[in-house]
Amino acid sequence: MMNIAIIGASGFIGSALREEALARGFAVTALVSRPERLDDQAGLSKVKVDVQDTPALTAQLAGFDAVISAFSGHAQADVAGYYQQGFDSIMAAAKAAEVKRLLVVGGAGSLEIAPGALLIDTPEFPAEYKASAEGARYALNALRAHQDVNWTMLSPAAMIGPGERTGSYQLGKDQLLTNATGESFISVQDYAKAMLDEVQTPAHINQRFTLAYA
Repeated sequence: MMNIAIIGASGFIGSALREEALARGFAVTALVSRPERLDDQAGLSKVKVDVQDTPALTAQLAGFDAVISAFSGHAQADVAGYYQQGFDSIMAAAKAAEVKRLLVVGGAGSLEIAPGALLIDTPEFPAEYKASAEGARYALNALRAHQDVNWTMLSPAAMIGPGERTGSYQLGKDQLLTNATGESFISVQDYAKAMLDEVQTPAHINQRFTLAYA
């Protein structure tokens, strides 16, 4: 049985990751700011965390087979700044705790739509998602600069939302994936499946990958 921690396990993507991991029989520790928001479940431990408190976070990350970060700053006034500060703390704690694997929920904004051209830099990119996308791009660059951490980032399709767990999707690396009509979508359930597949069977060590329906 795998023993994993999920930072942000009560959020939109974090909740899907938590449910997928529990369904696989993993022992899951939810590292969240408000543990009272999570119901008790078999296999689930709940721990209050402040990701900005690096020494405390270091102790909380020790001893797991893998740590998944679904951390975001969506509720903050300075989304990008809060995310960057928090992610720096997560990286420092992961290194200090000698985390075996750090898997990170990325964004679609840092995916290429053409060689050297990123989705986030297009005029059509939604303004309301820009700050969180900047944070995710920062995280990707930080991971690429720290090869001393065993990391993987999974960027979703351009759109991620509720849906079904189909298990049928295409995988890619750094380029935005679309279907035959140019749409780029993945359900949060299939996103969680792909992330937990990567936990169980590592295939993208020190790499970013992405997914979308074909």
